[in-house]
Amino acid sequence: MDIVLYALTALLYGGLAVAGWRAHRTEGAPSMLSSVPPVPAPPRARASGSPRAGRVLLLAALVAHGVLLHITIFPHDAMVFGFAFALSAMFWLGACIYWIESFFFPLEGLGLLVLPLAGLAALMPLAFGGVHVLSFAAAPLFKTHFIIANMAYGLFAIAALHAVLMLFAERRLHTLRSVLDGHGGWIASWLDTLPPLLTLEKLLFRLIGAGFVLLTLTLISGVLFSEQWLGRPLMFDHKTVFAILSWLMFAALLAGRHISGWRGRAALRWVLASFVALLLAYVGSRFVFEVLLHRPVV
Repeated sequence: MDIVLYALTALLYGGLAVAGWRAHRTEGAPSMLSSVPPVPAPPRARASGSPRAGRVLLLAALVAHGVLLHITIFPHDAMVFGFAFALSAMFWLGACIYWIESFFFPLEGLGLLVLPLAGLAALMPLAFGGVHVLSFAAAPLFKTHFIIANMAYGLFAIAALHAVLMLFAERRLHTLRSVLDGHGGWIASWLDTLPPLLTLEKLLFRLIGAGFVLLTLTLISGVLFSEQWLGRPLMFDHKTVFAILSWLMFAALLAGRHISGWRGRAALRWVLASFVALLLAYVGSRFVFEVLLHRPVV
């Protein structure tokens, strides 16, 4: 059953990613998830699919990926987890958010990054299966903490991809437009599928605001869980230090946005730095322990 879901998830994500890239390499071709009226295109390009078909296929991929995560992370009354599962869950949440956003904004350019990354992340547990089985997975407080934490990671993952796209789009707009137009037509076409920078910026800080709320709840539930199971509210290990650091960095970003109107490249780089700190808090630390040091961690 597991291998069937792995194969189905990879095929759906991969097929949508390939169809999207082929459509954008063909001049004037609409994306399968585009929410704007398509531009007339050659018959071969128009055959790539309709927005409705693309959304249905992506929904099927999300359902398959979600079921796969559930049956592999929660076998029986235990919990199996590791950095590969964390990345898979993070990009599943990111793909879910992208699917919802695609109904309201033309974000097919973002999908060209999200879909292949989600497909790759979904397969990573096959290669990195050396995970720790948690004996307290049935505890309601731990499950609450786990779900909130992964929702926060998913929101910040899609926000980081937003920031990357905005950096590319802004750089092209200000310094490289003539170069890209002359020597990288399909890259220019890809960037042109994005909404205006102001729209992307609004979406970005909406995602960061929601993610920050969930990250705050993650830290609070983590403190409560640690006190209940370990007898102390905080363990100042690498995971806790980087989690608190990322929370402080996102808090500073939101405060600077609200008070001083932070925007542009400096704000985008701050977003990426904060996301890297968040990755190091859990995914990065698990990678070091499980893959490099071959030590299981909780």
